Amino acid sequence: MTKEEMYADIRKWKEEKNAIILAHYYQNDDIQEIADYVGDSLALAQKAAKTDAKIIVFCGVHFMAETAKILSPDKKVLLPNINAGCVMADMITAERLKAYKEKNPDTTIMVYVNSTAEVKALSDVCVTSSNALKIIDHYQKEGKKILYCPDQNLGKYAMKLKGYKFDVWPGFCRIHHNLDCGMVERMKEKYPNASFVAHPECQLEVLEMADYVGSTKQLIEYVTASDKKEFIVGTEQGVLYEMKKRNPDKTFIPLSKTLLCGQMKMTTLKHLYECLKNETNEIFVEENIRIKAKNCLDKMLELS
Repeated sequence: MTKEEMYADIRKWKEEKNAIILAHYYQNDDIQEIADYVGDSLALAQKAAKTDAKIIVFCGVHFMAETAKILSPDKKVLLPNINAGCVMADMITAERLKAYKEKNPDTTIMVYVNSTAEVKALSDVCVTSSNALKIIDHYQKEGKKILYCPDQNLGKYAMKLKGYKFDVWPGFCRIHHNLDCGMVERMKEKYPNASFVAHPECQLEVLEMADYVGSTKQLIEYVTASDKKEFIVGTEQGVLYEMKKRNPDKTFIPLSKTLLCGQMKMTTLKHLYECLKNETNEIFVEENIRIKAKNCLDKMLELS
């Protein structure tokens, strides 16, 4: 089948089944094109919860679909490719976090949204890359001990920026973590008029070279508002689709050709097509886990 033929069927089934398609910014272009909403993981889950759709098809990775199920327990949540996971989320398990909590009972567990429902259920507050600094600031001003998990880089960035000190889990996003200063220097030499923007999942020394640091959404908004016409982008290349869509007169250059998340790119248009057609790969979260994980998300919303 051609892409347009698949699009036609997908649109028909969406209407017949009262389904909504969500796509993360890192998804393949043809999936972003057919999605009802494109965005960051938490924003998408919140958007879906506010609609009257009965079926949520989440084109992303497993923890994102779980988050949608946590917020929309009465809706059927489907993940087009059931094998699409997150390496960072897998770097922390419920068992290891329990062991940490037993040794550190007075520590506030602050968990990045890139985590499983079980890990969220054991945590006090969830954060995203756009609100982490604000929420860390809140707890530090209260004099609380903090564990920031699982992304060490965003935690280290917050400590450097604010002068704080707290525990960080040794996790990371492979595509962001592997970027280095040499890459930035070479690209700045090649494109001297370009601004360098980066995601806070990059290592601290890379972030210190950036003209702007922000979440995926914040990066998109920054380049859109900027008078600059050329940008070196230090995050997953899927975001270039939205950047170019909003700014056809600007040039966007990925910092490295390695900036491709294999897990995100596992989901193809065919996966989406088959998933919606057959309503396969439904995501479930045990109710006791869901309630505790939702409390963690609700605390974030209260503070941000």
